[in-house]
Amino acid sequence: MADKKITLLDSWLSPFGIRVRIALAQKGIEYEYKEENLSDKSPLLLQMNPVKKQIPILIHNEKPVCESLIIVQYIDEVWNQKSPLLPSDPYQRAQARFWADSVDKKVYSLGKQVWLSTGEAQEAAKKELLEFFKLMEGELGQKSYFGGETLGFVDVALIPFYTWFSALEHFGSFLMVEECPKLVAWALKCMEEESVSKTLPDLKKAFDFFVDTKAKLANN
Repeated sequence: MADKKITLLDSWLSPFGIRVRIALAQKGIEYEYKEENLSDKSPLLLQMNPVKKQIPILIHNEKPVCESLIIVQYIDEVWNQKSPLLPSDPYQRAQARFWADSVDKKVYSLGKQVWLSTGEAQEAAKKELLEFFKLMEGELGQKSYFGGETLGFVDVALIPFYTWFSALEHFGSFLMVEECPKLVAWALKCMEEESVSKTLPDLKKAFDFFVDTKAKLANN
């Protein structure tokens, strides 16, 4: 099963797709990457995810797996002999799933508001986002990674948003290193992992994308 052809439908800056790519890289899994144009979705994407019509989609043995955290768990279960991402202890595994799910519920939506909104809405989103980041710092504690001494499930869930940090600072008028120094140190630690550093998009290219997109939206 694990040796069948693997295809990933994705988009270069999607934090959700980046999660999957990091998990695949961490496990040393070869796969075919297909970049999707999200304004003109391919027939394959629509066929493989008819419910949400979203990326990422992992196609393994001609069968689709959708939703990034579900895909990462699937990868961890199928290729379970190398670099486990979820803890073996049931309680720790439940906690890892809780924090990864919290990242899903908080960071994308609040970060997008900091990036695209202005005024009171932007300030409120920034306040809530930084409060959540500080909660994450508390969960990290003195550990190198959220999972302990090795890159784990929560790290894979959160580290793609490192590509957002410069844009959040720019639009939100704050510095991550001042507000959340432990989170910045954690991100730099993650970047020492080849699976992370070689997967994350160029930070300058990502920043330019955020700036250009907001400028285009402002001019429409």
